[in-house]
Amino acid sequence: MRLRPQPGPLGMEPFLRKRLTFLSFFWDKIWPAGESEEDIPRIQGQDDNPVPEQPAAVEPCSFPAPRARLFRALYDFTARCAEELSVSRGDRLYALKEEGEYIFAQRLSGPPSTGLVPVTYLAKATPETPSDQPWYFNGISRTQAQQLLLSPANAPGAFLIRPSESSIGGYSLSVRAQAKVCHYRICMAPSGGLYLQEGRLFPSLDALLAYYKTNWKLIQNPLLQPCVPQMPLAQDEWERPRSEFVLRRKLGEGFFGEVWEGLWLGSTPVAVKVIKSADMKLADLTKEIEALKSLRHERLIRLHAICSLGEPVYIVTELMGKGNLQVYLGSPEGKALSLPHLLGFACQVAEGMSYLEERRVVHRDLAARNVLVGDDLTCKVADFGLARLLKDDVYSPSSGSKIPVKWTAPEAANYRVFSQKSDVWSFGILLYEVFTYGQCPYEGMTNHETLQQISRGYRLPRPAVCPAEVYMLMVECWKGSPEERPTFATLREKLNAINRRLHLGLT
Repeated sequence: MRLRPQPGPLGMEPFLRKRLTFLSFFWDKIWPAGESEEDIPRIQGQDDNPVPEQPAAVEPCSFPAPRARLFRALYDFTARCAEELSVSRGDRLYALKEEGEYIFAQRLSGPPSTGLVPVTYLAKATPETPSDQPWYFNGISRTQAQQLLLSPANAPGAFLIRPSESSIGGYSLSVRAQAKVCHYRICMAPSGGLYLQEGRLFPSLDALLAYYKTNWKLIQNPLLQPCVPQMPLAQDEWERPRSEFVLRRKLGEGFFGEVWEGLWLGSTPVAVKVIKSADMKLADLTKEIEALKSLRHERLIRLHAICSLGEPVYIVTELMGKGNLQVYLGSPEGKALSLPHLLGFACQVAEGMSYLEERRVVHRDLAARNVLVGDDLTCKVADFGLARLLKDDVYSPSSGSKIPVKWTAPEAANYRVFSQKSDVWSFGILLYEVFTYGQCPYEGMTNHETLQQISRGYRLPRPAVCPAEVYMLMVECWKGSPEERPTFATLREKLNAINRRLHLGLT
């Protein structure tokens, strides 16, 4: 039996809405109620924080509770009038109404459409398991979903559905929106239907996705393509959720963000560098962090973990009890240190930089503030490689004091030519800091005056407690031509030799 509208003075729409109220979902699609974009109800509860995804309540609309009403097309059927629905063999459909020889159905596969299909062309079907679908990812957490969607293989609009972590038996929809991931909880109604918004029930995840692909403004994020999995799908052992870390005390702030003393899992003291995303080239961050993971040396600060999914980015390292070398040298305890201790600091930094030289890593911001001191007076180089992640307008001569001009080689300050030999220049400035107990180089000069004086041949004078042979090494580090400056391997050998002679003289 066909559904034939009987037009009257009020037109087709009021007649059908009155006589077939159970199809109001369908009528709303073909006769929208003139709502503007501002009137479209939006899902609330999308977030970037590790909290359960929340569905949004909207005005309920009629959609029949799903029972055993799934069908599969046995043959191709071409619609013969506007009321009928064309289907292809294998299409899955959901029966909205069974009327004699016809079924009024919604197509679940392909573009969402609704219409009449002869029952002889259909067979009842069992619900399709989500595991058959490319967008369903079983057994992954919220964090792993974010990691997948933010990977280079996926672009904005990539999406997946996964089992909910906070609702047993439920699901969550995760969608990539530029540099972040939004999560929505998919709820199950008492009748068995699925919904993102109360009142918009769907018989399956497939039907729900088909609807929100078309009506993506309701969730403010287009669903363009299923997430591309990584092979193998395994969480990086370095990547940890932010919830594992508690920030307790701010230790300082620099070009790369704030540094905090924190606790890892409530017991392990750590240092947490909170990266200021507004100043960073986040697209390069993953590559740089990979480099940090591969660098292991006793004179380099040890990386414990990272939190790189979402913002802000955490870089978690070992905590050095006495803080950075520049501040420590200026403290009462630091000012009481003898020459052997100062020379020991110089040797340790040279050892760490020699290792970076071997690995062809350019630090770009070597200074006493980026060397950390432990309770046993061990020194470790920190922040190696991070300067390359700073945006040009933050780390450039045109931005005034943002670039550490007084520590930077002339070719790097003027032309942004960074190399291992520009690091050697900075090491010479660090030696000056060490033997002046943390004094600022070129004190009283502006950055512009500093560059002018250096171009005219001026070099920092020898500090009072600095041995003459150490000062000779400083001057070699400050050669105008980078090729004439020594390597870190040479500096390490010469400083160790001076250190040994000093100890022999004291004994």
